[in-house]
Amino acid sequence: MKAITHARYGGTDRLRLVDAPAPTPGEGELLVRVHAAAVDRGTWHVMTGTPLLARPGFGLRAPRPRWRTPGRDFAGVVEAVGSGTTGWSVGDPVHGTADGSLAELLVTSTERVARPPSALSTEEAAAVPVSGLTAFQALRHVDVAEGTRVLVVGSSGGVGHLAVQLAAAAGAEVTAVCGPGAEDFARHNGAHHVLVRGHDPLDAGGRAHDLVLDIASNRPRRELRGVLAERGTLVCVGTETGGRLTAGFHRSALAAALDPFVRQHLVMHVSRELGTDLAALDEVVATSTVRPVVDRTFPLERAAEAIDHVGAGRARGKVVVTLA
Repeated sequence: MKAITHARYGGTDRLRLVDAPAPTPGEGELLVRVHAAAVDRGTWHVMTGTPLLARPGFGLRAPRPRWRTPGRDFAGVVEAVGSGTTGWSVGDPVHGTADGSLAELLVTSTERVARPPSALSTEEAAAVPVSGLTAFQALRHVDVAEGTRVLVVGSSGGVGHLAVQLAAAAGAEVTAVCGPGAEDFARHNGAHHVLVRGHDPLDAGGRAHDLVLDIASNRPRRELRGVLAERGTLVCVGTETGGRLTAGFHRSALAAALDPFVRQHLVMHVSRELGTDLAALDEVVATSTVRPVVDRTFPLERAAEAIDHVGAGRARGKVVVTLA
């Protein structure tokens, strides 16, 4: 099978398209023929080996074997079923997460997959799992319902645009913070109010929000808390500033450490790749207008371009690598 691999940390110049042996599924696992694989910011982090604090997990000097093929999201069909595995058959459509999805074949646990909604294209199905689960789980820190005021900082990326859609679908009054030129994109995703980064202050609308999702921003915590209601919730969904050592992880950790001492709720969100949650998210997608926006697609041999596009922060929505 064809697969993208890298033996050393670094930029996309380290990536190679190689012939690799096909994996074999074990008990509770599926062998999947990949038709599409989405790229997220985490793909770039594993490839570069940053933040350095994550190296004990990825591999200190070079990526461990499980991390040498980038990518986590995928959509495809079941090619084989491991012994003792129930509930799945050869030919079933499937999407979910795996350790290394930029390959023609992959093996993953049945606990990390679900059956994609029939209304989604293959590319859309591949775009849902990682970013969709992050947004879906982050919103669950508050009972989002009709009239809940939600502010999404970083609303144009893979997680942000789905968070806006999911909150709006639940009946929330959504304010999206985006970069210049992305205002129409935010409104397309269901935002009721739009603030432009670098132009509009967060308190421009004079609204106190029940929930603030801070997605990969570097805004001061005091500024974010300043637009929260007295009992509001701030959910920190990662950041991309802070240097090679922590990549800003410490900012989320410090917010969570402050939580016991303030009236507002401050959360460091860590997404979990659960098939049960993915199935619940798929049900929302199947019964609403929530749809991942695919910014652009690349063939497998141009996967490096896809990762560079995401790493540079240029993507609006999701970037997908196609293999079918």
